[in-house]
Amino acid sequence: MARTDTRYRMTFNRLLGLCRTLGPKSRLPSELMLAAEMNVSRTVVRSALQTLDERGIIRWEGREKCIIREPDLAERLSLGEETISPEELERRFLDWILRFDVPPGTALNVTQLSKRFSVAPHTLQEFLASLSRFGLVERRSRGGWRLLGFTLDFAVELSDFRMMIELNAVQHLVGLPSEHPIWRRLDAFEARHHALLTRLETDFHDFSQLDGEFHVALCGVVKNRFADEFQKVISLIFHYHYQWEKAGERDRNEAAIGEHLKLIDALRSGEPERALSTAREHLATSRETLLASLKVHNFT
Repeated sequence: MARTDTRYRMTFNRLLGLCRTLGPKSRLPSELMLAAEMNVSRTVVRSALQTLDERGIIRWEGREKCIIREPDLAERLSLGEETISPEELERRFLDWILRFDVPPGTALNVTQLSKRFSVAPHTLQEFLASLSRFGLVERRSRGGWRLLGFTLDFAVELSDFRMMIELNAVQHLVGLPSEHPIWRRLDAFEARHHALLTRLETDFHDFSQLDGEFHVALCGVVKNRFADEFQKVISLIFHYHYQWEKAGERDRNEAAIGEHLKLIDALRSGEPERALSTAREHLATSRETLLASLKVHNFT
């Protein structure tokens, strides 16, 4: 277990004990005093207090933290519980919201979600804070989090941003020397696309994964920390949109494979304008497919 997670669990358990000692209607000390007393950061204290608030043990409003019920010892957190990796948490959470299990505007219960995704509340809090920069969640004014979700506006903005970073990557890639590793990777991608075509009738679902890997490889030739961060969300969303609308899925995937092969050929030509034009056409098609997929979820 990560050291920060252990500290969170120990801090939560100590605060739980403090609430039992002080009793209902009592007020907890300030975050600063609690952090100093427990020798942990204020961030860890806030996360533990947030969980106490969500469980209805305290009422936290501004600086006031009033105990409203006596907690049970059974509510203590295990110090030996294993949790999933940050990468697996990201995959599970995005899978959850991109399959539209919950509508935009839904309040996120950290305690419930931490159990759903098998992580500590402190870990989930940090994850949601990191995810908020993508505009998928936001912090509520009175504490907690709200799901902004995947909306039509989000899809349009994400598609526009994708167009910018991928066209930049294509322009850079087409001028790379022949010994650059990307050319061997494109050879391998070409072979995988042709192989999938031979078994498309039964395995057309495999394209979404291939599509994600292909576009990540293209963008990978440009080292940009900001683009890299957003590429994860872009890849996952455009990965899932191939699966949202089942009608015509096989034919759409076959057409997309053809566009990929056409793009690979254009990149090998060494002609920047041809490569950029082919990339624009493919990205425009992908955008149209994404927006069309949203219709089945009443976002247009």
